[in-house]
Amino acid sequence: QVQLVESGGGLVQAGGSLRLSCVAAGDSFSASAMGWFRQAPGKEREFVATISRYVSTNYADSVKGRFTISRDNGKNSVYLQMNNLKPEDTADYYCAAGRPWQTVGQSEYEYAYWGQGTQVTVAS
Repeated sequence: QVQLVESGGGLVQAGGSLRLSCVAAGDSFSASAMGWFRQAPGKEREFVATISRYVSTNYADSVKGRFTISRDNGKNSVYLQMNNLKPEDTADYYCAAGRPWQTVGQSEYEYAYWGQGTQVTVAS
């Protein structure tokens, strides 16, 4: 079992930046792909970014060039640096982990473990 805890959300003005963090408790973090998803009020949860155990990354088109996902296996942590934030980025952001050695993509159903979420609000 893997427990994920996100932090770093908050209120920011449009054009500002936030850095989300997710710490994983459990074994095999370095063997697991990690992802970030978000869910805006009244909308379905959507893919934001993923990073494989080989540190290859993939992003949703809506955040390319503005968001950066990274990981620190020594700290069992994954990060999401969000720059040039827009009001449409307002959502609850969730950290997710795939099972060890499993390849995952952009579907939430490919991820086995989820954090509780952290709220990001971007004011215009």
